[in-house]
Formats: sequence, structure tokens, C-alpha cells
Amino acid sequence: MTAATVLAPPSAPTTRRGDFGNLLRAEFIKLRTVRSTYWTLLIAFAANIGFAVLAASVIAPRLSAHDRAQVDVVQLALAGIHLSQIAYGVLGALVVTGEYGSGMIRATFAAVPRRRVLLAAKATVFTGVTLVTATASTFAAYLAFQAALPANTLSGTALSAPGIARAVAGGGLYLTALGLLGFGLGVILRSSAGAIATVFGLLFVPPLLLDLLPGGWKNDVGPYIPMEAGNQVYVAVQHEAVALAPWTGFAVFCAYAAVAVATGLAVINRRDV
Repeated sequence: MTAATVLAPPSAPTTRRGDFGNLLRAEFIKLRTVRSTYWTLLIAFAANIGFAVLAASVIAPRLSAHDRAQVDVVQLALAGIHLSQIAYGVLGALVVTGEYGSGMIRATFAAVPRRRVLLAAKATVFTGVTLVTATASTFAAYLAFQAALPANTLSGTALSAPGIARAVAGGGLYLTALGLLGFGLGVILRSSAGAIATVFGLLFVPPLLLDLLPGGWKNDVGPYIPMEAGNQVYVAVQHEAVALAPWTGFAVFCAYAAVAVATGLAVINRRDV
């Protein structure tokens, strides 16, 4: 007589692929093995440092005595952010849309069904890489500005001067938040062209529309448009009475990015892919 075989109940699957730490490592490997990551970061570094040297060697010496007394040296030194912000916005979008374009996103979602956890890992890795590289580029740009600045051209340029270090670090924070805005739009739109175009539109169209508004409306609405609000975090000296305080402006800009990311997280489970 043979003994009856008793089958143990299947245990719950335990896969390390869903572990958040492993997801972080996997997403970091993805990010650093994509060629576009290096190109966009290189462009951002080159823009920040190149414009800083240009501002120090060409623009600053030509300022009048009145302008030299009024100029915000950090805004002058970090003029390259107006170009590097495009690179970070594009990179944020491509972190997500690149997988949609290649079709790799299907395999990714099959391996990690918890889509929101996966996107949280992507966002965490992207934020960390962007914060480090963007902050490094703004400080490198400011040091290059100081090195290229002719003697006795501008005063109060030392990093230890009031507001300088905070503003330079703020440039890196602004670029990081902008990258997250692109990331969120990439999740929502799933299209590189659409996400990048929307980032550009949010940055550059509102200032143009603002000029069409009456003066009172312009003063009320202007400080809260994305680029105007975000730019305040790397302002060392505020001259405009209507401008938001640095951290208030940055909080407003972060709210735009947070809405984009939160919307992406909300819709990701409602789609087939």
C-alpha cells in the first residue's frame, strides 16, 4: 500500500526583483548604460561652464558702474542654466519614454508588476543622479566664473558672501526639480516628443503669454509661472518687489513637478502598458 502523497500548499512567490533595493540598482544600471544620459549631462556641464566663462570674461567687464553695483553675480555666473535646463528636462523625459519607444517597458512591467514601486525606483535614481550632477555643474560653473573674472571687476563674489552658496546650490535644485517635471510628463504622455515639447511649452510659453496681460494681472500671476518661480531659488539678490522669496518660489516650482509625477503614478496602473 502506497502512502498518499500530500502536496504542500504553494507558497507565496518571493522574488528579489521586486525588492526596492534591487530595483534601485537595476534602474541605476539602466540609466548609466544609456548613451543619451552621458550626452545630456555633458551638454549641461558644457553649457553651465561655458556661459560662466563667457559672462566673466566678456559681459562683466562691460557693465557700467551702476550695473556692477546692482548685478546678481550668481544669476550672471549661472546664465548657462537657461540652456542646461533643457538638457535636464529632456533627460527626465527620456528616462521613461526611452523604454516606451524601444518596447522594453513591456518586459520591465512583466518582471516588476508593481508599476508604482517601479516608477518610484526610477524617480529616486534619477533624482539622486540629477541632484549630484546638477549641483556639481553649478558649483563648477561658479568657480569657473570666479577664475575667469578679471581682477577688481565685481565685488562680493566669494562663496562665503551672503546668499552666494545658497543660490549656487539652488541652481542644482532647480535643475533637479525640472528633470522630475520632465520625468512626470514622460510617464503621463509616454512619448519623447510629446513630453519634451510639453516641458518646453511650460517653460517658455507662459512668459510670452504674460506680456499680453494687463499690468495688475501680470504682477499677480507672473511670479507663479513655472520658470519665474523656479528661478528664484538661484537668485542671490532680489531687486523685484513682486518676485517670490527663493524658497517660496522653489516650493511653487516643485509643486508643478509633484503634480506631474503624482499624475503619472495615478494613471500608470490604468493602462495596458
